[in-house]
Amino acid sequence: MTEVNIKQKEPLKKERNAKTAVQDFLFYLVQWTWGLPVNLVGGIAFLICTKLLHRRWQRFGYARIVYLPWNSGGLSMGLFIFMKDNHKSQKWTYNTRIHEYGHTWQCLLLGPLYYLVIALPSAVWCNFFEGYRKKNNVSYYKLYCEAWANAWGQKFSKMQMLDLGV
Repeated sequence: MTEVNIKQKEPLKKERNAKTAVQDFLFYLVQWTWGLPVNLVGGIAFLICTKLLHRRWQRFGYARIVYLPWNSGGLSMGLFIFMKDNHKSQKWTYNTRIHEYGHTWQCLLLGPLYYLVIALPSAVWCNFFEGYRKKNNVSYYKLYCEAWANAWGQKFSKMQMLDLGV
């Protein structure tokens, strides 16, 4: 098994060459055309949080993560990820970055369907089924869109999530 470095804050940099330049261009082209509705909302929120509210942010692969003083976990809007700042657990922060990055890639695939296929079920699962999950010892990541985000976040970041239990 590969050792995980929870202090790793972002995926390792890719070697820059013509192939990766084309891949990068195509990624952003699709995100800003097919994924425009999601990225437009995320981009506006990103600008408000970083330019007006002066919240800290970082690059994470193709995405940008903004850290906010809220009691929630994470929220992904295309290329823009919003997460709880200064969580007491480094493992939680490490895993959440990877998980939310998976949602970035789901947006690339689903574009305007992202809200219906991912965001709405995720919001309902997160906000209305917490009691059910606790009572039945069901992982938050059991829902299809959350398990998929974990899988794609790990695949495209090339970072391995840690097992935190339920």
